[in-house]
Amino acid sequence: MSTAAQVQKDVLSQIRPNAEQKRKISLISRKALALAGKFAHKYKGKAMLAGSVTRGTWLPDKMEFDVFVLFPEKLNEKQMERAGLEVGKKVIESLKGKWELTYAQHPYVSGKVDGVAIDVVPAFEVKSAEQIKSAVDRTPFHVKFVEKNLRPKMAEDVLLLKQMLKSANAYGADTKTEGFSGYVCEVLTINYGNFVEVLKSARKWEPGEIIDTQDVYKKTDHDKLRETFKDQALILIDPTDKNRNTAAALSARNFMKLKMLADQFLSKPSTESFFGRKVEPITEQEMNELQAKRRTELLIVKFLPPKGVEDIVWPQMRKFAERLQGILEETKHEFKVSGKDVFTDGSYVAAILLEMEVSSLPAVQKRVGPSIFDKDDAKRFLEKYSDAIAGPYVEGTNWVVETNRQFMTAREKVSDSLARPVEELLAKGVPKLVAERIAKGFDVFSDTDRIIDESRRNPGFGVFIRKFFEKEKLA
Repeated sequence: MSTAAQVQKDVLSQIRPNAEQKRKISLISRKALALAGKFAHKYKGKAMLAGSVTRGTWLPDKMEFDVFVLFPEKLNEKQMERAGLEVGKKVIESLKGKWELTYAQHPYVSGKVDGVAIDVVPAFEVKSAEQIKSAVDRTPFHVKFVEKNLRPKMAEDVLLLKQMLKSANAYGADTKTEGFSGYVCEVLTINYGNFVEVLKSARKWEPGEIIDTQDVYKKTDHDKLRETFKDQALILIDPTDKNRNTAAALSARNFMKLKMLADQFLSKPSTESFFGRKVEPITEQEMNELQAKRRTELLIVKFLPPKGVEDIVWPQMRKFAERLQGILEETKHEFKVSGKDVFTDGSYVAAILLEMEVSSLPAVQKRVGPSIFDKDDAKRFLEKYSDAIAGPYVEGTNWVVETNRQFMTAREKVSDSLARPVEELLAKGVPKLVAERIAKGFDVFSDTDRIIDESRRNPGFGVFIRKFFEKEKLA
């Protein structure tokens, strides 16, 4: 059996950027930094590099870096944004690249130069992280902290941690992934000293684990901290801002994933912990076998992907899935959703998957009304159901009627609920970006043939279906 050290050496030989990649990103980043500093000078601004490129912790498939343009606080927010966009456009154009505007808390310029992705981000230059005006103002403090505390040898430990998380789809703090950010990986490595020590500690973490690298808080403060950061699986106090949990984006599932990965690697070191296995789209035979075994129905709501940045689209997709479940389960003991998930490839297909525990109901619906002694409510109930197909009759002391059910299948109910103009969809609680797409058309289907056809056209969708059924064992 390979030792942990042997496996790490083998993995590093595969994930270190090569000499050409290092040369290219070094050359382009130096040019971009110089240009940004030059163009920002007229606003008394300055430029700095940010991201993993500054400390050698970048994976080779991440040929990217950020240039932060720091402006004096005397500029107002609009002035800062305008100046930042002007500088960003000039930087990318000067490097013969193509730029586009990207939107987060502030708009910024993204571009690509010779295969290298560059973000030029405007921010205010503030004296401390506690004086920030927006989230991006914090980044320079993160850069300084990591550059000061991450010893050169630790860079490879960070690479190993990132690669392990990446193999489990748990690397990245974006709203799609809800995982560990690069900064979190660096802070954890600084705190524990190396990759293996991170895993040894992670293996023992409990939900609500508190890691305070600067020992800002006393042990007696921990209960209060857990209340402040309620339901956050890992509380990693930002070394540059004691009031911030830098792991706030981490989902409970990905917290448990790292614990599982740590246990697997420490028990039996293997390169599989870093590269995993290739996941293939689900096949028709597998789909039929699963359906026969589970006896549930998969309901798919398909539409064009919402227009917008990923960090807004993914939360809205998840909220839409919650809303669909609410619509189906609004009457007790009727339609029942046992599981759900969301998918979008960002270009052609967006889909909500609902696994139905109860997806069809009889034509007749029994409605139990108020007590016969509750005269006012009883009168209203009897008037409302005067055309009932059976009753009103009495069970115990309650009025009861039987009526024709409006929707006998979950598919019918979803289709009727979504076949509405944007205004009505918004009123139903469908998020804005999703409502705008649904109003232009959608499809609802549950038959296996349609699901497999979609998987063949879009392998990513087929992988999504497989992963829905093949859930990870996390304990």
